[in-house]
Amino acid sequence: MNSTLTPRLWWTALGLGFLGWGVAASRHWLLQSNAYDLGLFDQWAWLLGKGLPPISSMENVHVLADHGAWGFYLSGLLYWFHPSIHWLLASQAFALSLTAIPIWMLGTQAGLPRRLCWFSCLLWWLQPLVFNVNLFDFHPEVWVMPGLAMAIWCQRQQRFGGWLLLLILMLGCRDGLILVTLGLSLSLLIQKRWKWALAGTGLSGAWILLLSQWLYPSFRNGEGPKAAGQMFSHLGDNFGDILFTLISRPWLAFTHIDLEGSAFYILVLILPTLPFWRRRSLVILSAALPLIVVNLNAEASSYRTLIHHYSLPLAVLSVTAAIDGLALQPRTDFPWKGLTWAIACWIALAKPWFFTGPYLNKIGMIGDVQQAITKLTPQDRVLTTSYLVPQISQRQHIAFAKQSQSNQAFQNNWTVFLLNPNQPGWGSKRSIQKHLLDQAEAKNWACERWDSGLTFCRKPSAAT
Repeated sequence: MNSTLTPRLWWTALGLGFLGWGVAASRHWLLQSNAYDLGLFDQWAWLLGKGLPPISSMENVHVLADHGAWGFYLSGLLYWFHPSIHWLLASQAFALSLTAIPIWMLGTQAGLPRRLCWFSCLLWWLQPLVFNVNLFDFHPEVWVMPGLAMAIWCQRQQRFGGWLLLLILMLGCRDGLILVTLGLSLSLLIQKRWKWALAGTGLSGAWILLLSQWLYPSFRNGEGPKAAGQMFSHLGDNFGDILFTLISRPWLAFTHIDLEGSAFYILVLILPTLPFWRRRSLVILSAALPLIVVNLNAEASSYRTLIHHYSLPLAVLSVTAAIDGLALQPRTDFPWKGLTWAIACWIALAKPWFFTGPYLNKIGMIGDVQQAITKLTPQDRVLTTSYLVPQISQRQHIAFAKQSQSNQAFQNNWTVFLLNPNQPGWGSKRSIQKHLLDQAEAKNWACERWDSGLTFCRKPSAAT
């Protein structure tokens, strides 16, 4: 067994990080990124970098009221140095690629030979979920995926202080990671490690109370994340009620599950690593139960796909379970059949092929968009499309033309409409945008239209 981290591993992880960044940046350049969530986080980060209150104009919500992600304040330092959306894209890509480092450490800890440690890292890099999440805009919980893998290493290494610190950092990147810290506590309870289980449960409970009793009441009138009430209304009216229901009456969570859809979700989730699991893997897999139960209960099917970020911690747990299974069959030869299986799963379930079709549907607009952006000033209050928000989100006032915004568009003192009825984007409609542009022209706004349908209209009083 070789317990050292080889330079080749670091260089490979860094190289894949640059590749992931490039792929995500290409998607953004192709106008495939969106207001939710890249534009939203870019605006928050820009506001933090400027020393302004981080309250998004799209939702009128403070960054801490979104998901309690105090760790996101780090982005303010980066944007203070140089405001660029690529801080978010690059940091996410590198966080995903560098998760392989603690994966390797878990492998050596389990007694795997070097070749199987490499295989474990490849299992991580070839997770379809990892590739897809890298393309899905930006989410700060991705930052702590190396921390999750490292926390598992710490608990197996009996490093209590490091483990507890990593759990705190995880909770600081998204409230939903409480489900992961509770899951880790459950796995420790199964192992009868009472002190660790009690500490993890106590920390999770304390953070729940802090969020529900202080932070959310302070920043959002106690509502917590808007998605909580929308996606889990059968479990409670707000974030605190939902978590209390899951803890006090967990059986209610199983009355709302679509069995057929849930079975398919779990199948595609575990398929890349399932052949390598053994009975020993069940302990770490038990840590996945709280998050899986919540995802299965969500009203939106997006919680049960390999495209969105909601299942990403489960990828870390599934690879760790594979390591535990491989440890029971120590070998020195490389498992080429296993690698072939992982590659086949990646080809079938990852979405690189989007770059050959769906991601090219706005390529004819790129030049028009670049011309339109040059007409904007930093002070402009812009109403635009969801996919154009992240192109121009570094300003105090920006939103996209969904129904709620369009109804009061002229009362909200927007100075610029940058719309395209031919490509209305997520959350909007052709009819909404055409109506807004017709009204703007009737009010003598100065409008310019390109062949792609992109239209730039400026309010007369805001003319430069």
